Amino acid sequence: MSGHSKWATIKRKKGAADAKRGQLFTRLAREIAMAAREGGGDADTNFKLRLAVDKAKGNNMPKDNIQRAIDRGTGAGEGGALEQIVYEGYGGHGVALIVECVTDNRNRTVSDLRRALTKAGGHLGESNSVAWQFQRKAYFAFPLAGRNQDEIFEMAVDAGADDVQFTDDTAEIYAAVESFKSVSDKLRAAGIQPEEAELRMETTNLMELSPQDTVRVMRVIEEIEELDDVQKVYSNLHISDAAVEAMAA
Repeated sequence: MSGHSKWATIKRKKGAADAKRGQLFTRLAREIAMAAREGGGDADTNFKLRLAVDKAKGNNMPKDNIQRAIDRGTGAGEGGALEQIVYEGYGGHGVALIVECVTDNRNRTVSDLRRALTKAGGHLGESNSVAWQFQRKAYFAFPLAGRNQDEIFEMAVDAGADDVQFTDDTAEIYAAVESFKSVSDKLRAAGIQPEEAELRMETTNLMELSPQDTVRVMRVIEEIEELDDVQKVYSNLHISDAAVEAMAA
């Protein structure tokens, strides 16, 4: 897990300096629209929407963009209908992938994804072909900023967390899906604003490759993440310290 944590830290720092602001806003807008479509446009009563809006604000997304995304999700705004699709497949070397997409054109999305996987020696799989290797978890990440690790650990466990990890001055909390709100409320009450707060897929069956092959697969995953319709990519790849150092170089 440490490799994943270190790689996530590198990606957060890399993303903060990334100039692809337009692409980021597009993804955030789709996330907001989907949350509004599922639970309504009131962030006070729609917890998923509140998280999406908080994430957008944290990335300096303009208020007008946020409102347009909410309107689109509730049917009050312009734009084609969005749908959320989850694809499963392999990204080369037998590494299992789950790719979450939000799109207004299913044919475009699957074509782009299939092309990227085929180029890397991988392929799309049938539904449930790799899902058995993952489970959905609540996940939170935030900078420690001088906070006491023991107090963070006790607070998280008291709220229902399964695991708490500390890496590079960052705290990561993992919990069962049903504990998402209780952990979120505890953090909010403690004045902690997570940089990441989401439901995500965590692998139960890590696959280990050589550092060189790990880097190759991670490059493929990065290419897939750059596709316009892709929101999240999860893999069962174990990321060693050597691979993290090679990717960060």
